[in-house]
Amino acid sequence: MVVVVVVVVVVVDVEVVVVVVVVVVVVVVVVVVVVVVVVVVVVVVVVVVVVVVVEIVVVVVVVVVVVVVVVVVVVVLCVVVVVVVEVVVEVVAVVVVVVVVAVVVVVVVVAVVVVLVVVLLYYYYYSYYCYKCSFCKHMPISSLPYC
Repeated sequence: MVVVVVVVVVVVDVEVVVVVVVVVVVVVVVVVVVVVVVVVVVVVVVVVVVVVVVEIVVVVVVVVVVVVVVVVVVVVLCVVVVVVVEVVVEVVAVVVVVVVVAVVVVVVVVAVVVVLVVVLLYYYYYSYYCYKCSFCKHMPISSLPYC
């Protein structure tokens, strides 16, 4: 290009040279502006892409962390529920056994008391009437029911 300008300068006069220099300067300025604009656009695009990628990575990391935390919480809650259910089942089993043993003891005690009362009433009844009977007075206490 410079060679062409020099050749033109030799052939043509000064006004043409000035016009050519102005045109060359304008073209160079335009090219520089275009290059600067392209570089700025590329830098902005790269920055935006990096920011978007970083934001996407941050969002993905946050989502993964939230999912992991939720899974851990659910697993812990399941373990707690299983442990609580096992403890409750064991406590209920112990309570049921204690209640059954208590009911059996109460039933046996009541049965023994009822049998004792019946036997005592039986002997009282026969002993009262047998003392009035002359036949029974001479009989031993074991034969009172037959009196």
